[in-house]
Amino acid sequence: MRQKRPVPPTLNLKLSENFFSIQGEGPFSGYPTFFVRLYGCNLKCLWCDTLYAREGDRYYTLNVNEIIEIWEKNYSLSPYITITGGEPLLQTAIYPLIEKFLAKKCIVSIETNGSLSLKDLPSQVVKVVDLKTPSSGMAEYNLYENISFLNSKDVIKFVIQDRKDFEFALKKIKDLDLLSKTQVFFSPVFEKLSPKELAKWILEIKLPIRLQVQLHKLLDLK
Repeated sequence: MRQKRPVPPTLNLKLSENFFSIQGEGPFSGYPTFFVRLYGCNLKCLWCDTLYAREGDRYYTLNVNEIIEIWEKNYSLSPYITITGGEPLLQTAIYPLIEKFLAKKCIVSIETNGSLSLKDLPSQVVKVVDLKTPSSGMAEYNLYENISFLNSKDVIKFVIQDRKDFEFALKKIKDLDLLSKTQVFFSPVFEKLSPKELAKWILEIKLPIRLQVQLHKLLDLK
């Protein structure tokens, strides 16, 4: 039986930006990717690097078909699509957008802050889900039931600023048995914790956790 999707009141979406770049994070790191960055977020992480996608009124509106058309006219040789934010799950029109991209055989990933339910996302979507660490100031908003909607193609991401975050993440991995359910990535807070230091910590514990650096920042790309 086909799962019912939320019915959006409009097919319009508020965007902070759309662009084509090298994917710098997640399971498709390194691939040329069309990014749709939606505007608005329900959280305010202390180390957020995209405040422009949640503050003020710096957004524009496109409908679903207009977004698809931008990709088709300019970037359709690359099937990789990332919908990010802000927090993309705040806007219900992402569901018809996702389904249109999937119908065109695109590989769609969504980057979400982990505070909103994933239950209505199509199974084909690759979900990259933050579990907020203490340094974010937002750990109380982690929606742990989302883990039941993940599988081996998806990712739980911990953004690590210090050893306290690292120990928090290890406890969650153990308590929630994350390594048997999905991929786990550790990403250092940019310019707060060196990737080399985090790499040393990961090597010490000998668990199959993937170190993630923000490749696009190293390359000075968006």
